[in-house]
Amino acid sequence: MPKPQYAYVLPPHKVEYGLEVAVSDLAIDPQAQRTLSEPRAQRMSDNLVIEAIGLIIVSQRDDGKKYIVDGQHRKRACELAGITTVKAEVHYGLTLAQEASLFLIKNRESHKPRPIDEYHVGLTGGVPLFVDTDRVLKDHSLTLGSTSTNGVGAVSGVLRITERWGADTLDRTLTVAEEAWGRTAETWDGMLLGGIGQFLGRFGGEIDDQELAKRLLESGSALAWRAEILSQSSRGGFNNSGTGSRVTTAFKLVAHAWNRRRRPANRIEI
Repeated sequence: MPKPQYAYVLPPHKVEYGLEVAVSDLAIDPQAQRTLSEPRAQRMSDNLVIEAIGLIIVSQRDDGKKYIVDGQHRKRACELAGITTVKAEVHYGLTLAQEASLFLIKNRESHKPRPIDEYHVGLTGGVPLFVDTDRVLKDHSLTLGSTSTNGVGAVSGVLRITERWGADTLDRTLTVAEEAWGRTAETWDGMLLGGIGQFLGRFGGEIDDQELAKRLLESGSALAWRAEILSQSSRGGFNNSGTGSRVTTAFKLVAHAWNRRRRPANRIEI
């Protein structure tokens, strides 16, 4: 099954480095920024080392205003500390979507934003990974950010399914989970969705989704599945530990449920 490629792309554009800009001139677009944490900004201000602030990443838009792409907490820390100017890396001629891509690129190798903030910024920028994920969630009448009957809390896990296996696999994953366990908060557990998504991503062409849902239910409720995954992981089952490996444990349990009572020739080999 082909894997989609979701890349953050920027066009060639003018960039100036190390420009001295007034802190008061730096604007913030809430559509394209993570949520500001005032306590975090205060902690930064209390321990601020001016020489280590680094460059604030700025987009100068066509109206001449300078909008922060990355560095709003440093900007706020400077305000609290009474610092009036900072050095900036200024990008020119970017659209809002391209500003969002720049934010995601800059944060890929540094202090990462919260997954839900990254998600909202990606949506604002029209980044395909986030737009495709949002479309599938809406098709299932689900929101992303907190776990509930109609909400999925595993932001990174859901995005990982789309990024690695594609939006169609995420759609199938959510459908199988709901058919197996109904519409409950436990159904949308990140480990369960990750395991089903990995199984469908790798072997989807060989799998009947309704049969898979039936076999998952035969093996227990979503709550029972979650308990078994945690139990396997905690005692070193499948030589795994940690969040990613709990998804791997879930994947192997899904494969085991699918293979149960099948002839060897019809089993999925993992």
